[in-house]
Amino acid sequence: MLEWLRSGGFLSSYDIGVDLGTANTLIYVRGEGIVLNEPSVVAVEKGGDEILGIGLEAKRMLGRTPTGIEAVRPLKDGVIADVDVTEVMLRYFLKTVTTNRFFRLRPRVVVGVPSGITELERRAVRSSAHAAGAKEVYMVSEPMAAAIGVGLPVETPTGNMVIDVGGGTTEIAVIALSGTVADTSIRVAGDELDSAIVTFLRKNYNLLIGEPTGEMIKIQLGSAFPQEEEREMTVKGRDLVSGIPKTVRVHSAEIRECMQEPIQQIVGAVRRALEITPPELASDIVDRGIVMTGGGSLIRGLDDLLREEMGLPIHVDEEPLTCVVRGAGRILDDLSRFRSVLKT
Repeated sequence: MLEWLRSGGFLSSYDIGVDLGTANTLIYVRGEGIVLNEPSVVAVEKGGDEILGIGLEAKRMLGRTPTGIEAVRPLKDGVIADVDVTEVMLRYFLKTVTTNRFFRLRPRVVVGVPSGITELERRAVRSSAHAAGAKEVYMVSEPMAAAIGVGLPVETPTGNMVIDVGGGTTEIAVIALSGTVADTSIRVAGDELDSAIVTFLRKNYNLLIGEPTGEMIKIQLGSAFPQEEEREMTVKGRDLVSGIPKTVRVHSAEIRECMQEPIQQIVGAVRRALEITPPELASDIVDRGIVMTGGGSLIRGLDDLLREEMGLPIHVDEEPLTCVVRGAGRILDDLSRFRSVLKT
């Protein structure tokens, strides 16, 4: 009985994979799959310690809170900006996924982190996971986790290139023999696109909107490459001149134009990663192409722009939002095979 538990029963089901993202936190439980997908947002009492909401409940409060409440995103640019709030959020999510299961055990946790993370930021991730109840904490770079999640043969000598466009960072990596041969990490991604839209409306329409509205415009109108069918939408906000609410009509071509600066930074990062790729691996990429993952890869036409700029095949994963956590899950399912990609 004990041997059955150790080999594949309830004990192993408490191995947990975490994609601790700037925008969303996803959790995978071994044997069950992805069991949680919540915004990385916490509502706190200003000047106090009381937590008023976590996840989707807290995200609904962004830009809508009264004076005494603040909705915060404890992760910025892919790393922990507020250790204490992140610890509370992670503990809440882990408690959510372990409640009502047969055993309450301290799990082994694999966390996806940006490839450009500093040692200080790495310690913050580790301490948060331990404080949240983890027995052992392993870290894997997000591009590596995404590549494993997509199903690329990362252990072979063949070159595999991944572009992971998240909320806070864009990670580009060329992977072979279970290691990263060339990589580039920039703190420009989905959040920067939202900010560019907010700034554009403020400068061109004297309209003040919040980040949630900026994100909604990006999802509905945002594109990186001219589209066959252009769109329009009504945007509501506050007039900066009169101070009263007003409505404007915004066209997708305007939004595409205002998003060009951060998009070109992403294109430049991809080009830099290709420039430092060894020629033998570069020839593999010509044959196999580049795989795009992360929520930012859903921007309309971003794959077309990269295809035109790089002259290489670009493939967008069918479920780009879950690639990193799926990769963490596959690592947990076959830890002996993927141990070399982990950092303790």
